[in-house]
Amino acid sequence: MVKVGGLGDVAGSLPSALRMLPGHLLEGRSLDVRLVIPYHGENPRKLLDPQPVASFLVNHLSGPIPTRAFVTYVDDLPVYMIEGAPIGTEAPVYTGDNYLDGLKYAFFSLAAVELARHLNWQPDVLHANDWHTALAVFHLARQRLSRDPFFAQTRSVLSIHNLPFMGAGAERALDEFAIRPVRDLRLPKWARQFPLPLGLLAADRIVAVSPTYAREILTPEFGCGLQDFLNSRSAAISGILNGLDQKSWDPTRDGALVSRFGIDSLELREENKKSLLAEFDLPYDPQIPLLILISRMDQQKGIDLALASLAQMADRPWQAILLGTGDPIIESACRSLQAEFPDRVRAAIRFDTRLSRQMYAGGDVLLMPSRYEPCGLAQMIGMRYGCVPLARSTGGLRDTIFEGAPDRPNNGFLFDEVKTEALNAALTRCLDRFADRKAWRQLQLNGMQQDFSWEKSAIQYANLYFDLWENQR
Repeated sequence: MVKVGGLGDVAGSLPSALRMLPGHLLEGRSLDVRLVIPYHGENPRKLLDPQPVASFLVNHLSGPIPTRAFVTYVDDLPVYMIEGAPIGTEAPVYTGDNYLDGLKYAFFSLAAVELARHLNWQPDVLHANDWHTALAVFHLARQRLSRDPFFAQTRSVLSIHNLPFMGAGAERALDEFAIRPVRDLRLPKWARQFPLPLGLLAADRIVAVSPTYAREILTPEFGCGLQDFLNSRSAAISGILNGLDQKSWDPTRDGALVSRFGIDSLELREENKKSLLAEFDLPYDPQIPLLILISRMDQQKGIDLALASLAQMADRPWQAILLGTGDPIIESACRSLQAEFPDRVRAAIRFDTRLSRQMYAGGDVLLMPSRYEPCGLAQMIGMRYGCVPLARSTGGLRDTIFEGAPDRPNNGFLFDEVKTEALNAALTRCLDRFADRKAWRQLQLNGMQQDFSWEKSAIQYANLYFDLWENQR
């Protein structure tokens, strides 16, 4: 299969989690969940033995596009894969060109809706994600407005994983599929032919990927110019925190680790720190905390704040390993910090999933100074691996990391303002706490004991689906 980023984690985990919900949580109700994805690459053809199930045409201004759909099963979950010229067998999942990606995902979104008709399977709820599939929600609404009896009872949910990415630049692609700008005055004029706003306009329910992010997108700071429109739809907006694949992220079974460990064997974790430091030619000292940063090198992630804070706090004992790729300017700044502090900083400018697992298991503190973070998975992974998060209090970080909360045990450190001084204060508290080994161990255990399973999120989605279904009857 194909997985890219947090959206890939959700698409790969939520459908299976829904299907696995025990009957008592569904109160006797049942779910028939099916996943539809573009047919990317050759690997699925070789590994999954997909079988053809439908052939049909998708309308385009230059002529109908032949479309084929295949089905395979992943842990009993039906996965339909759609093939057609705009998707391209060898093309990357995302090209970086929103016109080309607009062609691909507009075609896929229209085809995914029409596939249900050709399977003669009438869905009660269509659930789409981000700008890439928002047009499926918009197309469904057009079908309902045209009084198409097949979709008369179908309702829609659109998840927002990252609001700033609205599909700007895809307008010409939408024109080619006869998707014209809407006239709804609730949307700003500039947004009336962007895929994500069109989906948000048409969706019966809108789900942000954390409760805090659901509130944040209603404000000018996080609303990206859509806050007034989103406030007009606030009754339809909710927040459901993404889950974590706890089978994949399990320090008791992770083959990438030098020393596997769990809550009852946390002392074994230190061998991973020793090994990680040795790999990067840094000295091991149990009294010196190892700070790690695992991130896309992007302005959103606040890496500039972290680098400035580390430089300003050079008088305190710490070591740091930075992993990621992205903006060349930020990559260069990471290398510069290593050059400034060669005895304590290492910058690994690459994508390395095995190393990231070793860092979660060997680092003491996970830095996540994001300017905004709709949900975030790294903090959940870090806590599961005994790595204490230090993060900005925003989005899903605020919903999963607790410092000084009256009703939740402390499991990390938070700061509010996007300022180096605020991060410095949080890092000072963190370093002081690290010196108290008993208190630090309790922080680790508090994080490791949290339940980030998909089951918690899946039951919230299931209740949302059932509520939509019952209200339209």
